[in-house]
Amino acid sequence: MLMLFACGGGGGDSSSGDGSGSGNSTLVVSAGPNATVTEGVTYTLSAEVSGGDGTYTYNWSASPSLTITHEDTSSPAASFVAPAVSNATQYTLTVSVNDQSGNTASDATVITVAPVNIAPEASIDVPQWDGLSANTFPGGVEIVFDGSGSTDPDAASSESSISDYSWSQTSGTNVISGVDTNLSTLTIVTPVANDSQTLSFTLMVTDLEGATDTDTVTITVQSQQDTVPVVNAGYSQGVFSGEVVILDGEASTSISDAEPLVYSWERSNNISTAAQSAQQNPVYSNAIDDDTALSTFAIAPMVSAATVVTYTLTVTDANGNSVEDTINVQIRPMPTPLINDTGFLQQATNDALTQAQQNDFPGQDGQRGADIIEQNGFIEKAGRGKAGFDFTRLNANGDEQDGSADSWSCVRDNVTGLVWEVKADDGSFQDGGFTYSWYSEEVNGGFEGDETGANATCLLTNCNTSAYVAAVNAQGLCGFYDWRLPTHHELFSLMHLGIADDVAIDEDYFPNTGSVSTEPLWYWTSVPSADGVNSDNAQNAWALDFDSGVDNFLNKSTAARVRLVRAGR
Repeated sequence: MLMLFACGGGGGDSSSGDGSGSGNSTLVVSAGPNATVTEGVTYTLSAEVSGGDGTYTYNWSASPSLTITHEDTSSPAASFVAPAVSNATQYTLTVSVNDQSGNTASDATVITVAPVNIAPEASIDVPQWDGLSANTFPGGVEIVFDGSGSTDPDAASSESSISDYSWSQTSGTNVISGVDTNLSTLTIVTPVANDSQTLSFTLMVTDLEGATDTDTVTITVQSQQDTVPVVNAGYSQGVFSGEVVILDGEASTSISDAEPLVYSWERSNNISTAAQSAQQNPVYSNAIDDDTALSTFAIAPMVSAATVVTYTLTVTDANGNSVEDTINVQIRPMPTPLINDTGFLQQATNDALTQAQQNDFPGQDGQRGADIIEQNGFIEKAGRGKAGFDFTRLNANGDEQDGSADSWSCVRDNVTGLVWEVKADDGSFQDGGFTYSWYSEEVNGGFEGDETGANATCLLTNCNTSAYVAAVNAQGLCGFYDWRLPTHHELFSLMHLGIADDVAIDEDYFPNTGSVSTEPLWYWTSVPSADGVNSDNAQNAWALDFDSGVDNFLNKSTAARVRLVRAGR
């Protein structure tokens, strides 16, 4: 209790206001006794005052801050609602009183607000094992029980709702020795036994106010005889007839005595008889390279329409348990190609090239496209050619020649429909060793190029590409008069990138292309290059190297070879 005395005139401990001497009596204030209340309760404050001149004004305040209801300052009564707290919290409530004579006095009371604690709710999340009933598991597998879903309804925040987790095993073979049991999760390995097992586990959670709750889970563990292998047949795919279907399964058993595992692949028998009979190479009708290997491959069968084929992997353990899994493969007829494949049939690993199927590196060029389909016997060619290429030799009149003919003048590409010039090796103006500068009066990128061809060698007056085109058309090669330089796209369609040790073209049809050496074997295209532009004029044009298989832009005065083309689809 705080007592203030007012002495007329003021000074010392005097609480008088104007020193007039009026109301010169002692003003005594009491804020009331200390108290403890629970959160959410409305608590009434009431001050008691004596002395002074009998007319008082009251002012209540709190530390820490509270919302105090005090509508009439002439009344000593006020109230507040005890706030929600997680721990007992003290609030100091102070009342200040003054009278009309200027006398003042104050006093404080301490109100402790205690929390009302609602117990937490323990909760265990149990994972489920595919193919087994709820809370049933194989022997020898890892299981993680998750108690992080436990909650405290009156926690200040969900992040700090639970202060302690404690796991215990209440029945069954002990599997928690050496396991950390004070985390929100419990990780165990189920026992391996001749008979099935029943295990029970309890989680106790404690909230920040010390209240606790428990949850219990009981699981059944299969005997080692009943524990079956785990199998995954891989991923579904979409391929064309004759392409590679990757069969890359996974299988394991948690029972060591159940090993070794035996594998078996099988394809569904839903391919039509008509499609099978139309298949050029029947040995591949149901071809799985090694149907007893976990990782193998198959050749997609011939289909006449898009067909979903199922490949099934069956895994059998030493106890006689068999499990199977399937993948679906949509197989479509190979469409009529409008462009040649690359000729590349090798597959890459991290550090090598190989002809062997590489399941660990799927989607490679050597696993897809016309080249592998042809290798598997699923392409019927109009002519002949290496890999997926399909060429027909033409004589000097443009007529088809037998593939075994010793001489021919042109070659028709049966895929693209283009007809190509064949280079000579006789010193004539079509000799494959002659070179030309790039020159065009029409589509040239703003610069016609080098007309004289001073750096080139040929039998013409001007060794440039336009002069060579004019000379071949004047001759009427193979009975045609519309020969031209090929586009980049057209010339690249002749590239056989699967030939590693010789020029990148099928020399059975295109002899005299050149020799592999330290120098590039450049052939001009008709396409000017945006690289090397000077004053908006393209100084360069694109060329392809039939040694390395790359392309690049060359200055138009560069000496390079020429192979002309006509027609196309």
